[in-house]
Amino acid sequence: MKEIIEMLRENARLTAEDIAKILKKDVKEISKNIQKLEKDGVILGYKTIINEEKVKSFKPVRAIIEVQVTPKRNQGFDYIAERIYKFPEVVTCFLVSGTYDLLLIVEGEDIHKVAQFVAEKLAPLEGVKGTVTHFLLKKYKQDGFILTKSKKNHRQTITL
Repeated sequence: MKEIIEMLRENARLTAEDIAKILKKDVKEISKNIQKLEKDGVILGYKTIINEEKVKSFKPVRAIIEVQVTPKRNQGFDYIAERIYKFPEVVTCFLVSGTYDLLLIVEGEDIHKVAQFVAEKLAPLEGVKGTVTHFLLKKYKQDGFILTKSKKNHRQTITL
């Protein structure tokens, strides 16, 4: 099962037939294993990584938001995290160590929509002590994929 997970993590387009061929196993067995992984919630979905710099249509504005919270008695961080990750603007939510407790990735139509989300929905939530918002300006690498081609350094070398 671990081999199947790793292979699908690398390339979600692999079919059960492809995986069976590589692992030299029966296709039915591989299909059954994949279905079990999906049913058990190990595989939650399949994702395509898009280089949005090459797409002319709508590009959402993304921000990384650090959130400092006060955990709720007898419920810890889970209670406040669940309230936060249910907002449709929140794409990703992690509990992290360090100065802040939660790390969010938030999407919006523009900077103003993201700022509005923070000001009107996130910051006023009971238990939220503070936030720091970082807007993503450019992606270089995502999920192991390099999104930009390296450019040769065209600067002239100066020698003394």
